[in-house]
Amino acid sequence: MAEQTKEQPQFVHELIEKVGAAVGTRANAAAVFGEPVERNGLTVIPVARARFGFGGGGGAEGPDEGASGGGGGGGGVVSPIGYIELRDESATFKRISTSSDLVALVAAASLALLTVKRLLG
Repeated sequence: MAEQTKEQPQFVHELIEKVGAAVGTRANAAAVFGEPVERNGLTVIPVARARFGFGGGGGAEGPDEGASGGGGGGGGVVSPIGYIELRDESATFKRISTSSDLVALVAAASLALLTVKRLLG
């Protein structure tokens, strides 16, 4: 039983390293910046927000059974946020507005309004 307890942390450590390596290979600049597209003297580079995460764990099923197990996983989400325009000798970032931007703006404005109301009242 004591030997199995020593092996389990090593198993979990190796599992987390493998999952981290798999997610890490995808967490690079190519996940954020797309291939440039050029037409009529204008170059556009797509820009995205990338979020990656992973986790793992392990445990024993029962003190008498001697069985143990573990698992892990990871994933990522990439969503477009804008593009960079390259024209002549200048670069400009153009943001793509989404409905979640509007929700965040309304929430921030409501919070600011409540704060001002409390300070004045």
